[in-house]
Amino acid sequence: MAAVNRATSITLQEAADSSEQAELARRFLYHMSLMREVEDRIERKLYRQGKILGGVYVGRGQEAICVGAGMAAKPDDMLYPCHRDLGLYFIRGVHPRQVFAQYMGRVGGLTKGRDGNMHMGDLNLRIVAIISAMAASIPVAAGSAFALKYKGTKDIAFVFFGDGATSRGDWHEGINLAAVQRLPLVLICNNNQYAYSTPLEKQMACANVADRGPGYGIPAEIVDGNDVFAVYNAALRAAEHARRGLGPYMIECKTFRMTGHSAHDSGSYVPAHLWKEWEAKDPIRRLETLMLERSWADRATIDEMNAGIRAEVDAAIEWAEKSPYPDPATLTQGVYAE
Repeated sequence: MAAVNRATSITLQEAADSSEQAELARRFLYHMSLMREVEDRIERKLYRQGKILGGVYVGRGQEAICVGAGMAAKPDDMLYPCHRDLGLYFIRGVHPRQVFAQYMGRVGGLTKGRDGNMHMGDLNLRIVAIISAMAASIPVAAGSAFALKYKGTKDIAFVFFGDGATSRGDWHEGINLAAVQRLPLVLICNNNQYAYSTPLEKQMACANVADRGPGYGIPAEIVDGNDVFAVYNAALRAAEHARRGLGPYMIECKTFRMTGHSAHDSGSYVPAHLWKEWEAKDPIRRLETLMLERSWADRATIDEMNAGIRAEVDAAIEWAEKSPYPDPATLTQGVYAE
């Protein structure tokens, strides 16, 4: 069993007819653009203004992965995002104002002010909060998939992680458990070429992250992580495999982190030519170009959508800043079972 490398032209042919493609593309573009606008405000404005404290990690340049996969998931599927997958929250119905309130430690955030950054989830929406040590999400997600299988549902779990996570022991332990038990788990690697400041070739000898899947008897494929249609179709294939009881399925999404590891990291260790090369592959611009070429939208429609997003984000920030800080008397609420 070897990793399969899927070509973009094939994935576009696999999509539905033109009208359905156009609607799907519109939804992709909205969620990807909303994610970027929200994260730009968080990293480039609110954090710099001192209104957000602690770590800030964004997925600039990687929006197609979480949006493509998130749109392929069904509402009752479990989602285990990593720190660059904000689009998953919007797809499931989380409002931008909740995200801004979360980052500013306000009551209106998903943790009601208990945390001040991306450590947020909502079990009602089937989103499990991020674990800082990314690989640690794998065995947890495997346990969730085990429960879904035990209950006899057709629901599955999606877990997202970076290339660096695949070099940790808990990643391999979780993968092995999922493979042996044939658990309904879709594994999505955001391969953005760097584990913090360590380039891929200095952390693993294999050519692709997907090469690690067949060693556990797991089918794996490689897709263009900057092509949202490619990610979406790969996620549909993986989900169908898992729902049929065939066990885990791995997708490696090749992309690039168009920022430092976090807001305090300049990314100076990245060669200058890589920034230029990957900027030309920007997933949002690529989708816009495709939509224009296929007459799925015109420039005025796209510009109008972006203006609406900016207005939505402006209102969300204003709302979040008016949301109060939590009352210290409520400190233990939601911590212990009642």
